Formats: sequence, structure tokens, C-alpha cells
Amino acid sequence: MNCRFCENTLEHMFIDLGKSPLANSYIKCENLNKPESFYPLRAFVCSKCFLVQLEEYESPKNIFTEYAYMSSYSESMLKHVKDFVNDSIKRFHLNTNSHIIEIASNDGYLLQFFKNKNIPCYGIEPALNVAKIAEKKGIETVTKFFSSQTAKELSQKDKKSDLLIAFNVLPHTPDLNDFVKGLKIMLKEEGVIVIQFSAYLLPFLQNIEFDTVYHEHFSFFSVYTLEKIFSTYGLTIFDIEEQTIHGGSMRLYLKHDVNDSIQVSSNVANQIKKEIEYGVDKLDTYMKFQKRIDELKSKIWEFFLDIKKENKKIVGYGAAAKATTLLNYCGVDKNILPYVVDMNPYKQNRFLPGTQIPIYNPKKIFETKPDYVLILAWNLKNEVMKQMEEITKWGGKFITFIPEVQKY
Repeated sequence: MNCRFCENTLEHMFIDLGKSPLANSYIKCENLNKPESFYPLRAFVCSKCFLVQLEEYESPKNIFTEYAYMSSYSESMLKHVKDFVNDSIKRFHLNTNSHIIEIASNDGYLLQFFKNKNIPCYGIEPALNVAKIAEKKGIETVTKFFSSQTAKELSQKDKKSDLLIAFNVLPHTPDLNDFVKGLKIMLKEEGVIVIQFSAYLLPFLQNIEFDTVYHEHFSFFSVYTLEKIFSTYGLTIFDIEEQTIHGGSMRLYLKHDVNDSIQVSSNVANQIKKEIEYGVDKLDTYMKFQKRIDELKSKIWEFFLDIKKENKKIVGYGAAAKATTLLNYCGVDKNILPYVVDMNPYKQNRFLPGTQIPIYNPKKIFETKPDYVLILAWNLKNEVMKQMEEITKWGGKFITFIPEVQKY
């Protein structure tokens, strides 16, 4: 296996989580007795460019043609992107003559806020089921995977962008070099690209966020490595912002390297310095990580054994991809966690991959009154605790496992 950026031979395994199904391959009731596909869930680190990456067992077309994650079901995400839209309009002087394009536009959760202000926009989204939801909101959506070829086709139709947005898509891209080539093609001479992703390496390492490793995440990034990747294709990171959404995300602002109208912020060099101080450019940092995961797994099992002894009831909140990784790696099944709940109706009345734990509407919690609610979607912890605060009336408590087992 070679590095998907620099093509260096990958010799150093960073994480090994055994075998796991595709994280979003939720099971319908009629398919429960059919065999599931499990794949090795391992991450490697490149000793040359330090890109963290997973093997590609399934093509993106098999993973993303129908997709279960819909951003509009998260109130915190909607507020986050609404603030981003308002800030971008002011910062980049966007108006009704501007042209906004979003790659992996999902169900139109972000572009709807540009549309509400009559700023021309359209999305590129490969998943037909979520693209249809965006189109019902009146958002023009091209149902294709983004690539340099897609970029060429659209740019020939005069569809280059003043603001090109790619939120939570870069880690899902196996052909990283081709994707970045496409970004450059789609961008007007003085346009700006904004990329945001949760697969940010620094908080991942700091907080032992191993449950964010799943087959749909092909890469994890540091700014240190991304600067090398983008500069190879004539793009410059001119500013960065750390975001709290998704448990810690990184937002990058990019321009053509020949565009002198935008100055490069000191934030970029400062962040790379912070990453290097932590050791993202040293193999030893990565080689020690598996031990930390294994130690956390032991503590998780201690917790489950304790509540079993106490005859306490526990259920889960959030049928997220990270739930699939954590529960499969830790060997948790429906005998330990009888059900999970999720706001997304697409997931309800289905079953989690691998563990076959049933997924219900959150109302189920108020019917069964468990002693503990395990917040599997820990990146939405505050939102979930506010929504489910009524559990405290019967003495219920919240639990999270990342970065440590913690009760609330």
C-alpha cells in the first residue's frame, strides 16, 4: 500500500481496530439474518508526509450513493453553518452577483442560508437520497462525485466559484490528489475555498478519538501535511480557525498561490508550530497510540461490568458512524446495550451494523426510563443533554466514553 498523497510505501500501522462493517450500513429488519461484510479497520501513517490514512476496501460509489447522515437533524450544526454563511457574506463581500458552490452539499443544510439571502448557489452531492431533499428546498444540486473531471465539466459551463465550500468531505476522498486538482479548477482567480473537517489529527491524538476511525474516513489530516498537499497543486492556506463542532474541527481558507490580494495570516504558521510541538512529524507519536486505545477499551468494559453488577439499565443516544466503530471494537451487543436512539428517521427502526442493536426514536427513552444514557454522538453532547434533560427527574445520568469514561 502506498501513500495516497506522496506515494511513499506505507510501513507503519498507526491503529488496528480489528474487523468492522461499513459504519453507515444500517440494517433493515428483513435483512437481519443475512450475512454482513466485515473489513479490517486499520490506519497507517506515512513516514514521509505524515498523512494518516485507511485502506480503501469499498469504493465511494458503494458507500455514498445512498447516505444515512443528514446534517439538518443537528440543531448545533444548523446554527454553526448559519453563522458561517453570515460571516462569509461580510468577510468576502458576497452579494447577488456572487457564485457559491458547495461540494458534498448533503441535504442543503448549509446552502439554504445563502439561498434565503438570494445569493446564487448550487451543490454537488453524490448521494441521491439526500440530494433530493436539497432539491425540494429549491437548491440546485448536481448528483455527481466531485473530481477533476467533474470540475472541468462544470467550469466549461461557466460554473466557477467565488466561494467554494467543502465541509466534512476531504476525509471521505480516497483520490486526494485528484480532488485537490478539482478544487483549483473550480475556483475563480480571486475566489476563496473554505474546507472544514472533523478528522483533524491534533484533537484526535489528544483526546483518543479512535471511534472516528471508520472505512468512510479515508484520511486524517494535520495542517502540517495539508500545507504540503495544497501547495503541490498551486493553492495556499491563508487562514485557519479551530472549530468546536464535531468534537473539534479545523477550518481552512485557501486561495490560488498567485493571488496577492489576500494576505496569509500568522494563524497558519502558529497552528503548524503547535502541531509540531505535539509531535505530528514524529513516528513515535503514532506508534504509542494503540496502547492508549487499548487502555481506554479496558476502562469502558470495567464500566459495563460495574453497571451489570448493579443491575442498572443503560441505552445509547446517537446511531452515528462512531457508534458502529466503538461498539464493534469493544464487543458491545444488545445484551449489554439493548437499544440506541436517533433523531434521524432514516435510521429509526433499523439496526446498527455488526452489533445489530435496534435504533428507535428518542421518545423511547422516556418510556423505558434507563439509569444511564450513553452519548455515543459525543460531539453533540451539550445538544443531547439539553434535549434529554428530563432523564434527571428519575435519577438518570449521562455517560460519555471519549476521551475517558465520564458521568454527568
